[in-house]
Amino acid sequence: MKQTRHWAEMQESGIVWGMRLLLKIYLLCGRRILQVFLYPVVSYYWLVNKRGRQASQDYLARVAGFSPSLKPGGSYRHFICFANALIDKLAAWSGTVSRADVEYHGRDVVMAQIASGRGAVLLGSHLGNLDVCRVLAHLDKDIRINVLVHTKHAEKFNRLLSQYNEASSMNLIQVTEITAATSILLNDKIDNGELVIITADRTPVSEQPRVLKARFLGEEAPFPQGPFILAALLKCPVYTLFCLKQRGRHVIYFDHFSDGLKFPRKTREQAMLTEIRRYAGRLQAYCLKEPLQWFNFFDFWHG
Repeated sequence: MKQTRHWAEMQESGIVWGMRLLLKIYLLCGRRILQVFLYPVVSYYWLVNKRGRQASQDYLARVAGFSPSLKPGGSYRHFICFANALIDKLAAWSGTVSRADVEYHGRDVVMAQIASGRGAVLLGSHLGNLDVCRVLAHLDKDIRINVLVHTKHAEKFNRLLSQYNEASSMNLIQVTEITAATSILLNDKIDNGELVIITADRTPVSEQPRVLKARFLGEEAPFPQGPFILAALLKCPVYTLFCLKQRGRHVIYFDHFSDGLKFPRKTREQAMLTEIRRYAGRLQAYCLKEPLQWFNFFDFWHG
């Protein structure tokens, strides 16, 4: 039987040293010159990262099979898109992304929720670029964002960013699993009118992850229960959040998901499965908008 590894176990040393090089070039020479160096760095990483390359090819084949009219391109192009997204992160934290570079959909509803004095949970994903949202929140004193990240996966890249902008680690809450202490901390954030972002498209970093399977791009895939349990515990409105690069601009979509998730004890698992299926359906719809911007380079369906 084919052995698969959890996404958090996969080595990222290649991409980290590559990003360190690209970041230095970006700061010294700007993005136009950086593009010249981008291809050899990505080519090396694409060649040595066999698992990531195979996962990309599998994902793109599912996209093409699900929607034949879409022609997203090959896995190399997918890797190039990923590298450009990382450069966008660097650009955002170095101060070269402004509000004028961003287009919003649904922002007024979220701002009204913040103005009410109570915050909300935003279900994010690894589709697009959530760092742009964090940077814009840093510029807007009326918005306070807290991002839950998995320590094993995010620590290296966040450390790299913090070398150039200390604010990049602002309001990052690093967890390997959601505990009672985590929910108490986040409940205080919600009561203060703050936003809590948690990605809902990767399984937890734990020995026995709590997941439920939902159909995604034609096959059942494991989705974490944690984000949905947390949202129910916080008893606040829930939105989905996607930040895509479209027509050369960052386009941020806020979509209402629930006024408050509830999972009755007797029907807990079925009620949660219903919500996870809704999330998977919405994630799929946005993936089909910009297939090359989904950056889960592992066997998402079986890993």
